[in-house]
Amino acid sequence: MKRQLIAAITVITPLLLTSGVAAQNPAAVKQLLETGECPRCDLKNADLRGAHLIGADLRNANLSGADLTRANLEGADLTGANLARANLSATLLSNTSLRLANLNDANLTAAFIYDADVIGAKMKNINITNAEIYNTAIGGVGGEAP
Repeated sequence: MKRQLIAAITVITPLLLTSGVAAQNPAAVKQLLETGECPRCDLKNADLRGAHLIGADLRNANLSGADLTRANLEGADLTGANLARANLSATLLSNTSLRLANLNDANLTAAFIYDADVIGAKMKNINITNAEIYNTAIGGVGGEAP
């Protein structure tokens, strides 16, 4: 009985200690939240749910797979950022620069996208269900194509 218990603990423990969030760079997340500046940072899979990132400098940052649900990215500079597979649901993207950003497979469900600059952005397979899009050329909605 003891051997079975020890074997079970040996198998289960590594699984419990592994999570998607562990892949993030805690120092970069801390820098971003404290200073609002993190250009070229590795924020892959970062948990940034509900973060107030107004005017944040995230140029060329790697935010692939990051969870930005309900974050405020008003006026943020995400020029050249990698947001592939990022969760941007219910996120505020007002006057945000997404120029040359990678938004492939991003979830923008119920996002608020107003006056965003998306010139040159990659937007393959994005989900814009129930998103409010104004003056932004996403999916032929809310403005002229760039």
